[in-house]
This record gives sequence, C-alpha cells and structure tokens, in this order.
Amino acid sequence: MLFTTDRVAFEFHQGTAPLLLSFPHVGTYVPPCVAERLNDEARHVPDTDWHLPRLYAFAKALGASTLVATHSRYVVDLNRPPDGASLYPGQNVTGLCPVDSFDDTPLYRSPELLPDAAEIDQRRAAIWQPYHDQLRAELDRIKAQHGVALLWDAHSIRSVLPRFFEGTLPDLNLGTNLGASCAPALGERLLHTAQQAAEDGYTSVLNGRFTGGYITRHYGQPASQVHAVQLEMTQSSYMQEALPFDYLPERADKVQPHLEKLLNTMLEFAASTQQR
Repeated sequence: MLFTTDRVAFEFHQGTAPLLLSFPHVGTYVPPCVAERLNDEARHVPDTDWHLPRLYAFAKALGASTLVATHSRYVVDLNRPPDGASLYPGQNVTGLCPVDSFDDTPLYRSPELLPDAAEIDQRRAAIWQPYHDQLRAELDRIKAQHGVALLWDAHSIRSVLPRFFEGTLPDLNLGTNLGASCAPALGERLLHTAQQAAEDGYTSVLNGRFTGGYITRHYGQPASQVHAVQLEMTQSSYMQEALPFDYLPERADKVQPHLEKLLNTMLEFAASTQQR
C-alpha cells in the first residue's frame, strides 16, 4: 500500500545550551492511509508518551534544544533501528512499524491490512529519516559550538505493563546502555540526583529494565564527547494512565522540579567537561 502524509516529521527548537531533548514517542498523528486500517482501540494511540513536551516545558529556559515527533509510533517507531532489529534479544518488544500494542493486542483490523516491506520503507523515508537527520545535525552543531553535546531522550510509559516487565516499574528509569552511551561518572551523578527524589516518594534505577533504545545507543559516543541518556518515567507520576490520558497538573508540578534537577545535572557535567 502507498504511504503518504501531509504532516512534517518533527517540530524543532534550537537552544543555546549544549543539551538536546528528543521526544520520539509523543506524536499522535496517524495519516488517513494508516488510520483507516487500524481498529478502534488503536486509533486512540494508547501507547503514546503523552504530554512530555508540556511536562518538560521548563527546558527551553535552560537553553535546551528540543526535537518533538509529530507522528504516532504506530506509524513508525523513531526509537528503533532502521532495519527493525530487536534491541532486547529474547525479550518481548514492538517493531519499527508496530503491528501490536503494549497490551499485546492487534493494531490492524485484519492481517491483510498490515504494512508490507515497501510501505515500511516509505514510512521510514518520510518520517524516521528526517527525524534522525535533524537529530544528527543538531548534535553535530552543539558539539562544534560547545565541544561537548548532551542528548536527553525523554520517554514515559504506563507503570504496570505485564508484556514487558513484572510488577510496577520504578518512577525514574535512567538508561545509559549499561554505561556505554555516556561517561560512567555522568550516569552515577544522574542516579544520585534521581535518588534524591525519594523524599517525594519517587523510585529510581539506572540501567534496569530499560537501558536505552536505539537513539541512546546509536548517538551516545562518550569518547567523542557526545553523551546520551534515556529517561523512561512512569506516566502515573504526572498523568492519567488510562483514557482519556489527561495531564494531571498537581502530579506534574510535583515531579517537574526533579526533572529539572536531572537536566541541570547534565548541564553541570558539560560545564565541568568544558573547563578541563
């Protein structure tokens, strides 16, 4: 089937600090050529990382650049390798162009409506590639200007998802590809900062169930002074996890200061690197 879209792949804001925030899973747009084939549940795009640009709105005041996806991950997942290879071999995962939900239910009304190889190529060219081209260009610009580039890949997820993990997920899940995507010292500083949020009831972990997706793993090159970190946080920390997926300001206002401390920890690390 022919894939077409009338929306740009991303919205971009260029900042002044050596920090880029990537939001690959916040998009909700599904072009008609895909939406007409999805079932009723899938049209609600429940596996979206809802409201994260609003939650991180303070980041622009810190001077951060932001890259915000527009299309749903059901169209193409920007945090998967372009060849669709599994990031967690042996574990249950969703693909580059998902065909099932986080609840392990079909997205499409019937098997014959699934995207074929040609359509997957078209989706990748129209949405995945432009997003990653912009991500790469901005990291290169930041590195050239500041001598160091920081990438914060922002995600959120339902706190209980039996398909992917047992029990309840910690609130703040930091991922550094087991220490390979950023300087180990930065990962430890971030964990220390996250652990301080325990005073407000938030739990945290470094490289637990989520160690970072394609973006973190691909772009993090600490030997070249490009440091990438993923934060997968529980949606219960700031929003309603079920329909209608409302933003809950009282909860969000409580967790936002801790997110700001984490980003400031990133910037403090960059400053210490630049002073060497």
